Order: sequence, then structure tokens, then C-alpha cells
Amino acid sequence: MTAAYLLILGDREAIAWVLREQRMAFPRTPRQEVAALSIGDRLYMYATRGAWRNPTRDRGRVIGTARVTSPVRAFDDPVEIAGRSFHSGCTLAVEGLVPFPQGVELQPLVRELAAFPKPESWSIYLRRALLRLPPADAELLDRALAPLLTSREAALESYSPTRHGA
Repeated sequence: MTAAYLLILGDREAIAWVLREQRMAFPRTPRQEVAALSIGDRLYMYATRGAWRNPTRDRGRVIGTARVTSPVRAFDDPVEIAGRSFHSGCTLAVEGLVPFPQGVELQPLVRELAAFPKPESWSIYLRRALLRLPPADAELLDRALAPLLTSREAALESYSPTRHGA
């Protein structure tokens, strides 16, 4: 059985890399969720409100979906993205993407999502790369995302860091 996760991306350069390369990279610190990631798992890509470096203007949004297409493996050499080193990763197939700056704002949905058992302090759950989602949460996000999604190819250029002041 496949699982669903919120894939938390906090930097515009990292978002562009993930979308362009269709890969995910993880820091050295092992986390249970990363070890549990399996081929076929569904990822809901979430761009934090600070990802575009203007958290007073921007909102945290779910911007697309992907499937895991390989096991998580250690890299022979760390990958450098946005000034950070990543030591393991996996490949992805981006299934759908919402053109920037659109997406499903997460905060208004938090009280409806079981993945956030303490909605008053919901942002604490986003301090990791992956947050497991119960099936009902994934269904709610699917319903909210469906009318906004387009192909990766159609929306990819809108996520170029050079378009956002990099």
C-alpha cells in the first residue's frame, strides 16, 4: 500500500531543483519518514511561506504532486542545493504542478487535516522534509488541487529562481 506525504520545501532554489531534476534530496540526519519512503508513495509538494524570501507577502502553498520512483539511496558525493549539503535522495515523477504563485494555501485547511493534531501550533509539524498524511488528508488535498493543476512542463518555467529575484 502506498503512503502519502507532504513534501516540505523551504527554499526557491531547492524547489526549482526538485521540479527541474525530478529528484528529492535529504540532509544527513536520518528521519523515520525518509527511511519509510517507498516507490509509488504520493508526495504533495508544499512551498513554505518563506521559500520565496518574502514571508509577509507569500503564503505556504501546496504547489503540486509527485510519485516516488526509486528507493532513497545515499549519494556517492553530497549534492549542494541553496548552500546546504544533502547526502541521500530518490527520483520522482512530478504528476501535476500549479503555476507560480498559485497553489492551495495550507493554513486555512489545517483544522480539517488529521496530520496536524494541534492546529493552533501547526507550523511545528513543518520542521522536517516529510509529513505523513492520512488517506482522508490526501483526498482533501486532491480535491483542492485538482482544478489548479497543469502539467509539469506547462508550469516549470514559472518556478525559475531568476523569475523571483535570485
